[in-house]
Amino acid sequence: MTQISRRAFTLAGLAGITTGLAACGNPIGSEGADRLDARVDSARDYLRNNYPSLGELFENSRGILYIPVVTEAGLFVGGSYGRGALRIDDATVDYYSATRASFGLQIGGQQYAHALFFMTEQALSDFRYSEGWAASADLRYATPTQGGSLGAETTTQFAPVIAVVFGQSGVLAGASLAGVKYARIIP
Repeated sequence: MTQISRRAFTLAGLAGITTGLAACGNPIGSEGADRLDARVDSARDYLRNNYPSLGELFENSRGILYIPVVTEAGLFVGGSYGRGALRIDDATVDYYSATRASFGLQIGGQQYAHALFFMTEQALSDFRYSEGWAASADLRYATPTQGGSLGAETTTQFAPVIAVVFGQSGVLAGASLAGVKYARIIP
C-alpha cells in the first residue's frame, strides 16, 4: 500500500480546486455572445431607424464597432465600461470591451451607446491589430432629453473613424481628460 504525504495530498487538492475554478469561468458554450449580439442588433436598428442621415456611413464603412450600453459615473475621477461587437458586412467578427477612465471637473452618471464607423480598410486593420487605445480631451454633457459632445478624439483626428454617441440617459456634466481602451474579449 502506498502512503500519500500531506504535501502531495495538499498539492493534488489545490490542483483540483484550480482546475475546477478555471472550468467555471470557461465562456465556451455560454449564451453571452448571443445576448451581446441581440443588444448590438437593437443598437444598429435604433441608429438606422432614428438617424436616417447616417445611411451614407452605413453604406461606406468597412466595419462598425457597436457598444450598445456604456455605463459611466464620475465625481472628479470617473470611469465607464461597456461591451460590444465589431461587425463587417453586418456579421460579427470580434467582441470588444470599452473601458474609460477620466479625471477632471465632472459629476454624475449616465448610460449611452456608441458606434465607431471605420471608413477605410487601413483604419479597420489598425484598430483590429493594435492595442486599441484612444485618448480624448472633451467637454461633454448629457441629460435625459438631450446630449452632446464638443471635443476632439484621437481616433477621429488621426484616422478615418467616425464616432456616433446616441441613446444617452442620465445626468453627467463636466470637462475631463480621459483615455479609452478597447480590448478584444470572449463574452
